[in-house]
Amino acid sequence: MRIVFMGTPEFAVPTLTELVGRGHEIAAVYTRAPKPAGRGQAERKSPVHLAAEGFGIPVFTPRSLKDVAEQATFAMHSADVAVVVAYGLILPLAVLEAPLNGCLNLHGSLLPRWRGAAPIQRAVMAGDARTGVMVMRMDEGLDTGPVGLVDEMAIGPDMTSGELHDRMMLVGADLMARALEALDRGSLHFTPQAEAGVTYAKKIEKAEARIDWSRPAAEVHNLIRGLSPFPGAFFTIKLGDAEVRVKALRSTLADGSGAPGTLIGDGLTIACGTGAVRLTQVQREGKGAMDAASFLRGAGPLPSAVL
Repeated sequence: MRIVFMGTPEFAVPTLTELVGRGHEIAAVYTRAPKPAGRGQAERKSPVHLAAEGFGIPVFTPRSLKDVAEQATFAMHSADVAVVVAYGLILPLAVLEAPLNGCLNLHGSLLPRWRGAAPIQRAVMAGDARTGVMVMRMDEGLDTGPVGLVDEMAIGPDMTSGELHDRMMLVGADLMARALEALDRGSLHFTPQAEAGVTYAKKIEKAEARIDWSRPAAEVHNLIRGLSPFPGAFFTIKLGDAEVRVKALRSTLADGSGAPGTLIGDGLTIACGTGAVRLTQVQREGKGAMDAASFLRGAGPLPSAVL
């Protein structure tokens, strides 16, 4: 099939790679424009941009698709279908209707649960036991279109959003490829989303990342794994004369109780509002990720630490 691919982050790269590998004609790739990054503020191309260049595919980076000229350019690709994976720009009706078979989106949740920007993180933060990836036909709503294919998966009790992300992007690549094969055969059928059970996965805000140890242990644990590896749930602790910021990257539920935020037992076990959480991997500010034992060796005695 002749495809316009629209995506930006690492999550979208396996799908582009899979479609190229299966012999589809990628007429153009649309991705977000390069942004200044790093100490030198040099412009950095998106992962999808770099992958497309490696395949020799023309790349387009419009700041918006609301402009009539941009819409005309998009229509000139004469695509059978557009494949959209975490693109990051709103698609106006003129763009949605330009490809012969419309626009298919790969979304990382079991719609209508977790429509929006951060479905993977929100599912983990909410303690969901299951999630999935879906191929849906896009309409003008926010992730409201009918669903064509779905692949469900379990979320392990200690699984991080990073681990779930990496699994989803591979499963999703295969799912989209299968959806296109079905579309080409005329056997891809769409089912409207249920009206009940709608939730929204709003963008992660920086203020959410600070750990509140007065919350129940299950909520603290879900926050830690839901924000790992980025942006990372964090706490501060006094080491010597300095107040140090530490990201909690991995944790598990633990036995014990005490005043919220205090170390109890051995290792990095911290009392919460109810129950306790054991931190198994952390990242001290300015340093790399390390296990709890390594952190404690470097921190020195912590007889009455309060986090």
